[in-house]
Amino acid sequence: MYAERVLSGMRPTGRLHLGHYHGVLKNWVKLQAEYPCLFFVADWHALTTNYDSPLVIGESVWDMVIDWLAAGVDPAQATIFIQSRVPEHAELHLLLSMMCPLGWLERVPTYKDQQEKLTDKDLSTYGFLGYPLLQSADILIYRADKVPVGEDQVPHVELTREVARRFNHLYGREPGFEDKAKEAVKKLGRKRAKLYEESRTRYQQNGEDGALDQGKALIDDSQSLSHGDRERLFGYLEGSGKMILAEPGALLTEAARMPGLDGQKMSKSYGNTIFLREDSESVAKKIRTMQTDPARVRLTDPGDPDKCPVWQFHLIYSDDETRQWADKGCRSAGIGCLECKQPVLDAIQKEQDRMRERAQPYLDDPTLVRSIVADGCERARKLAQETMRDVREAMGLDYS
Repeated sequence: MYAERVLSGMRPTGRLHLGHYHGVLKNWVKLQAEYPCLFFVADWHALTTNYDSPLVIGESVWDMVIDWLAAGVDPAQATIFIQSRVPEHAELHLLLSMMCPLGWLERVPTYKDQQEKLTDKDLSTYGFLGYPLLQSADILIYRADKVPVGEDQVPHVELTREVARRFNHLYGREPGFEDKAKEAVKKLGRKRAKLYEESRTRYQQNGEDGALDQGKALIDDSQSLSHGDRERLFGYLEGSGKMILAEPGALLTEAARMPGLDGQKMSKSYGNTIFLREDSESVAKKIRTMQTDPARVRLTDPGDPDKCPVWQFHLIYSDDETRQWADKGCRSAGIGCLECKQPVLDAIQKEQDRMRERAQPYLDDPTLVRSIVADGCERARKLAQETMRDVREAMGLDYS
């Protein structure tokens, strides 16, 4: 129904580390070469849990964008912007909150999960309850059809689909819809109009999914249609009203495999991180003092790679030959732990060197980053304004 478009965001709550790179940013770099992408700084989302310490948000925004650029996110391929600089996000969130049932928000799994985990914060706020709906507004305002998420975030995309469906059901029946849809059919031309009507009948009477796909293809191929007529034809084909908000799909991504220095998941709260663009001496010290298999006390003691956090780094950074060397050397006590760590350190340093090199121009001239974000905000806002025009019209709020 809409052009392919990917949307993803990240909260600015402090320095990014290798877990963010391997869990999110590497995937962004891959996606930007395949689809039109919008990547945004979710500063309003950060306020849902950090409302009492907003200074860390402001301090983190620009550093985080530089980390994105250092990781290979390309402003020539992707739109980079800040959520709060596109106020239409807040307007759509407000309007959606008028028709979103309270129970839908309360049943989102992360709502209770986060409350249980973040016991040091008072999360009995409307902002925290409503943040999944703000996420929905973030997605729907760009009519994004692809949202890269892990398994734990799929319920958020499902909520967004339900919200879009409910909105289209409530507000998609414009006055005179059928007459306008029939006029739009004529604009397809005689041959295509006939094929469209046949596809519509086969889908609505027999439930043929293939007929629905054929009908959609006919609409997509008709380049001269206006946006309004295009949406009327999609709705008429499916037997509903005018489709205003597009239902997105979850683009499942692999769970981040990046371990921390202690073998747990890499997290600032565990103090086991290696930050992006971290000083090379600091990185070397962290790797060299990493804990290893506790059973390997002396150099002559054989070890078990499966019980060693360093082995988890080898799985990410080393090739097969190096992994075989490390595995055999550890089990036979043929190599020491420092020797085993060296290839990992070399690989991380090489990765970090590239990031520091990419980041340097932006550190030398911060106005470059401001300019990239300003351009991105302008592009994003144009898309958001188009959606809001349709939303206001559908809800009867376009009066003057």
